[in-house]
Order: sequence, then C-alpha cells, then structure tokens
Amino acid sequence: MNRLPAPISFGLALALASIPTFSHAQSSVTLYGILDAGITYVNNSGGSHVIKFDDGVSYGNRWGLTGTEDLGGGLSAVFALESGFRLGTGKLAFGGAEFGRQAYVGLSNQWGTLSLGNQLDMTEEMVFLYNVSAWASGYAIHQGDFDRFNGDRLPNSIKFLSKDISGLKFGGMWSFGGVAGNFHEDSAYSVGAHYAHGNFTIGAAYTQLNNPHGIYAFDPYAMIGTHTFLGKPTVSVDPATGAIADLYSSTSFPVDKQGTFGIGSSYAIGAVTLMGNFSYTTIKGFGESSHMQVLEGGASWRMTPAFSAIGGYQYTRFEGHHWNQVSAGMHYLLSKRTDVYVSGDYLKASSGVDAVIGYSFTPSTTSTQADIRIGMRHSF
Repeated sequence: MNRLPAPISFGLALALASIPTFSHAQSSVTLYGILDAGITYVNNSGGSHVIKFDDGVSYGNRWGLTGTEDLGGGLSAVFALESGFRLGTGKLAFGGAEFGRQAYVGLSNQWGTLSLGNQLDMTEEMVFLYNVSAWASGYAIHQGDFDRFNGDRLPNSIKFLSKDISGLKFGGMWSFGGVAGNFHEDSAYSVGAHYAHGNFTIGAAYTQLNNPHGIYAFDPYAMIGTHTFLGKPTVSVDPATGAIADLYSSTSFPVDKQGTFGIGSSYAIGAVTLMGNFSYTTIKGFGESSHMQVLEGGASWRMTPAFSAIGGYQYTRFEGHHWNQVSAGMHYLLSKRTDVYVSGDYLKASSGVDAVIGYSFTPSTTSTQADIRIGMRHSF
C-alpha cells in the first residue's frame, strides 16, 4: 500500500472526514469546507513587532461543492466550485473572486479527466505537497512564491489529468490569454507527472506564465524584500528619515515571463516521512533575465495518532542574494475534523535585503524576521 506523507494524511483526515454527500440516482454533490484561525506574533514588521489575528494560514479557508453524474459507458460529468475567504472579515479572497480557489466543469473516464475553468496547475498537482516547511508553518512558502509551490491556479484553462496508472499520473493544461490578435500574451501552460511506489514518491512539473497579471502580478519588494529587481529599483528611500516607499505596491512590476521547474520526493520510514524539493525559476522583463533556485528538505514525525511534529529548512539564491529559513510546527488532533497547532519560522537574508517570510508580512527593517503562531483548524 502506498503511504501518504504524514502531514498530507493529517490534512486529509481533517478535510475529508465526515463530509456530507447528497445522492440522487446516479449523481452526487458533496459540500465541504475548512476553517483556520489563530494569533500570530511577528518580531519585525515594517520596523515594529506586531501581534495580530490571522486566518487561512495552516490551510486556506474555503467552502466548496463537487459533483459527478454517471453518463454511462464509464463516462461521468464532473464539476467543482470552491470559494476562498477571510474568516476574520468574511470577505472573499483571490481578488474578490466568488470561486477563486476552483471553478471547473468536465468529463471523466477510466483514463482521466478533461476539464475547463479556473483550475489548479500541475506544480500544485504534482510537487507542492513536498513544500515540507509549509506543512510545518503555513507562512513558510518559498520566497515570493516565484516557483508557485504555494498551490496556484490558472484561469480560463483547459486541463487533462490522468487517473493513477500503477502509481503514475500525469497531466497538462493551457490557460488562454484572450488578447485579440496575440495568442501568446497573458497565456500560460503547465505540465507534470507524479509517481508513487510503496513508501517512495516523486513528482515534477513545469509551469510558465506569460505576462503574469492579476493576483499573480509582481510587487518585488513586498514579495522578497530586495531593493532592486531585474536591474530596476523597487523602492525609494527618504534620505532624511530613511523611510522606504514601495514603488510597485499599486502598479505591478512588468514581467514578460515567469517559468518554473520543480521536483520533489518523499520516503516514509515508519512514523517518519522525509521530504525534499528543488525548484529553478526564470523571471524575464526589461530585456533582462534572473534565476531563483530553492533547495528544501525536512521531515514529519507522526508521534501518536493525534500528535504530529514537522520541520523544514529552505535555502534560496536570487540575483546575488541568499536566504536561509527554518520552520517548525506541532499539530494535535482533537478529533478527526479539528486540530490545534503551534508553529514558527526564522528567516535570515543576506545583507541589504529586508527579510519577509512567505510574502505574508510587511518586510522587516533588517535582514531577519521571525514569527510564532497558535491556531485552530476545523473541517466539515
């Protein structure tokens, strides 16, 4: 039997247990959701420490509907509508999109599923689960999420995802830009594959965005804390006070291409699952190209059926800078659907970079930043 990494099975226990299903003849509709909230302390957020309510950290808050209809002959119609929101305010996430997490309709048979809509890319399908630091702390995505390991979507897309064939699955998708006279502009594509055998799993994917825009537009200083990006300044500094103004906080930095290759693997040894990943991302704009490399490793330990400990380390290189980050977390199941957790991160960037963990806080005024969080998560 293939064994899922402990943090994955831990999350699935929450997300899938006791989901109500309403069946009518040969069709079914499933309602589900996840709620996450807690208190976070950040040691340096724009020059001061902060204690704040935050939500959707360990898992993004969501509610959704999935459905299938048996069309006969092994063919089924499928759909999913999934909405993300902020628990603290009740507002929609994903730029205010009603179903920003997922929205698609398609056909499925014994070979796989062909679907159309706003859908998870192949980096999410095949490798994002190996971002072990983020299982420890939801803030610990890779720097700026340049490599899309945070679990991202492609809108206006057509996608094929195969069924599991002796442990192997694969897929590809194309996102239409919809720009008249230019098929390339605003488009994107993603391909990937995953293999599982016994205690071993491995996955790889490549995703490319042409002219990233909308919720995937670039604000380099807020994302990674650097003062230059592709040879251009990202901030202005008041010479009298030293106050920093983000030049791209309201108008995004124009990027022509974002292409990222990622690979990850895991191996389970008893109650311990080892995980690692590597990504290589190319960013192009203004006739310049820069490359980010991320190397990450860590482990999860299912100490008891209810208690899990997870830790990870990330090393990142980009434009002559580097980042070192450690993350750790402990989760305790109160039931199959409810858990409480504590997590923390520490980031040290190279000189001249204002450290920012996971594109989640205001950049620090120094090259270090740390956070501690206590939270609760419930699924239905």
